[in-house]
Amino acid sequence: MAGRDTRHARRTGDRFLRWFPIVLVLVLLAAAAASYRFELGPRWFGLERADPVANPAAVAPPEGLTLPEPDAPSPVAATTDATSPLDAAKVRRALAGALGDPDLGPHVLATVAQLDDASPVFTRGAGVAMPASTMKLLTTTAALATMGPDHTFSTRVVDGGGNRVVLVGGGDPYLASRPAGGTAYPHRADVVTLARATARALRAEGTRRVHLAYDASLFTGPRVDPHWPDDYVPDGVVAPISALWVDEGRPPTGLGRVADPPAAAAAAFAAALGRSGVKVVGDPRPGRADAEAAPLASVESAPLSEIVEEVLTVSDNEGAEVLAHHVGLATGGRGSFADGARGVTRALDALGVPLRGAEVHDGSGLSREDRLAPGTLAAVLSLAASEDHPELRAVVSGLPVAGFSGSLETRFEDAAPQGRGRVRAKTGTLTGVSALAGVATDLDGNPMVFVLMADRVALEDTLDAREALDALAAGLGACHCGR
Repeated sequence: MAGRDTRHARRTGDRFLRWFPIVLVLVLLAAAAASYRFELGPRWFGLERADPVANPAAVAPPEGLTLPEPDAPSPVAATTDATSPLDAAKVRRALAGALGDPDLGPHVLATVAQLDDASPVFTRGAGVAMPASTMKLLTTTAALATMGPDHTFSTRVVDGGGNRVVLVGGGDPYLASRPAGGTAYPHRADVVTLARATARALRAEGTRRVHLAYDASLFTGPRVDPHWPDDYVPDGVVAPISALWVDEGRPPTGLGRVADPPAAAAAAFAAALGRSGVKVVGDPRPGRADAEAAPLASVESAPLSEIVEEVLTVSDNEGAEVLAHHVGLATGGRGSFADGARGVTRALDALGVPLRGAEVHDGSGLSREDRLAPGTLAAVLSLAASEDHPELRAVVSGLPVAGFSGSLETRFEDAAPQGRGRVRAKTGTLTGVSALAGVATDLDGNPMVFVLMADRVALEDTLDAREALDALAAGLGACHCGR
């Protein structure tokens, strides 16, 4: 028996000695791989890997090599302290060809003006035209002027008494149904974060079951502008405008619009509250929050300046309408389409913007009854670019860049490549309408305001008319238009 145990132990020892070197090599290889993959040396010992790709600064130069100190690089482009006044004849020549394009239709208005004071150096046509989405320039300027660039919109939850809580809409145009993460711009407040904060407050009080009401009474009047065509909302062109919604009134699929944005927002909040440990009993119902109700939680929107940039860059109809409703409130009216339109014109009039002939019925320019003169749009752009009004600067910084961003990202390709990067402009498009209003910088660095409007474009000429406007704007960027 003892002999058998001895032989077994010897065989076990032989196997151990035979496999130990192999196992040891595998362990060392694995450790080396882990150290390389996860950079354990730098983490554990404060060592930097001398990798010429990942960390070239840690690679020591060869012995005996002396490297000279690097020189400061010269500017990519020459700087200039001043710009030249625009030469009317040069501007006219830059526009001469494309301005007569028959695809633009029989009613074309154009203005090119000095950026600093909006004084025109070239005009074509007179009167007013349908602005389409260039109307958003007026709305966003009025919003910044009346509320300030740092203003935010709060969505709150308050105690409704008797195990009832009230979700109160504050007119945040970008309130989201779920957290967007750190990459979204501008920042989106969301009802999931709001629900978690609300649940913490309720659980601290020992409450785990509540009834939910929702209050969207900040905005009044109809949710659909009576000056819009009847098919806009049914066809998903725009959502019913509300002080409480998520995802701008879009369903989870992102396609179309929901019929009742406040109810959809409340449902999303209720679901998030349930996942956070507080059950909502029954269905959420509309209601009013008491003005003195105790607050439970709130979330804040991005600053207004960032919201304005987004509205202009992507030509956001819903966002613009919400801002117009806020302008109505900020100018002494109510949060409605009618008071929003009046508030926008009042705010611009106070800024000295000429409004002769203007007809404003909404904030987005979706109404086919809106009318503006090119001079009005040029004055707004000049004002926003002025050093005297830094609070309005987001109107200029939010303009799409030709061939690069927003609603101009895919434009200025084949028809007008010389305008890429030299033109920043707000687009305006409706059936039969094409407009472009913004800032162009010529080859000598001279900036200018331009407004181009054509509102009798034949349907079959829609894309060609758009290319003609692009060519006109690009012509300004490609000229030597200074004196």
